[in-house]
Amino acid sequence: MDPKAKKVSTIQNVAVFGYADASENGELFKSVREVSRKLAEAGYTVVDGGGPGVMRAATIGAKEGGGKVIGVTLYSEDIPNFEGRDPKNLFDEEIRTTNYVERTLALIKTGQVYIVFNGGSGTISEFGMAWGLAKLYFGHHKPLILYGKFWENIIGAFKANMLLRPQELKVYKIVDSPDEVLEAISSFAQEYKVGQLQQAQAQESSFTI
Repeated sequence: MDPKAKKVSTIQNVAVFGYADASENGELFKSVREVSRKLAEAGYTVVDGGGPGVMRAATIGAKEGGGKVIGVTLYSEDIPNFEGRDPKNLFDEEIRTTNYVERTLALIKTGQVYIVFNGGSGTISEFGMAWGLAKLYFGHHKPLILYGKFWENIIGAFKANMLLRPQELKVYKIVDSPDEVLEAISSFAQEYKVGQLQQAQAQESSFTI
């Protein structure tokens, strides 16, 4: 089957979040690369943070699939533990931001669907903000795809210990393969009004830091 046949016409940009220190020889890097290649082959544009690790893997995979990549970057000299721009991350279009919070908001605004891979506190913060916005805009929200079976344990802990509303458990899907990513995007488009996502969250562009 032609992979492009699976593309959802109302979705173009898919944002990828994950560990900046992922090794090129590791399974995480390889998984991100393969997922991004599949996304590009299907006709989606990949969005990442322009840095190393998972971000560079996303760019490499998308370019291997003949696709376009948008890098949302931050050049900072006063955040010693921030990975910053990776010169090896050869994306096509750049969105420059001036601080970390603005960068996170720009990533969330630019993506229409989010794929969250394994990562550290930075990935957790991106996941948390995206999840919170999905709850607020439930019904015409931007959905999350959580990549990897380990997410079942994490979500299970949230269910057991946090005070969650029912809709908060309906805005994500847990997947474990590139094909399941494409299937999840198609499924979300059928379940919710994905075509209205940018309009519903247009107010994000008015945020000031």
